[in-house]
Amino acid sequence: MEYLNAFLCGGILCAVGQIIIDKTQLTPARILTGYVVAGVLFSALGLYEPLVQWGGAGATVPLTGFGHTLAKGVREAVASDGWIGIFTGG
Repeated sequence: MEYLNAFLCGGILCAVGQIIIDKTQLTPARILTGYVVAGVLFSALGLYEPLVQWGGAGATVPLTGFGHTLAKGVREAVASDGWIGIFTGG
């Protein structure tokens, strides 16, 4: 079942990206950047973690997963070092 969930999750994310490419005049670079930003926003709102739990690699491998990972790292740095943790790096 894990494989099916990962396939469905990743496939839906990729299909949405392909539809955006086909139906708009946005360049692929802007769409990719938008996916990263969407991953950060969904992670900040607490919506992406349940998707990761359900979709596994289908949610963490696409660019939205990269944005989620960035947001998670910032959240951990702020939790350990306070707001100055944003600027301390890895």
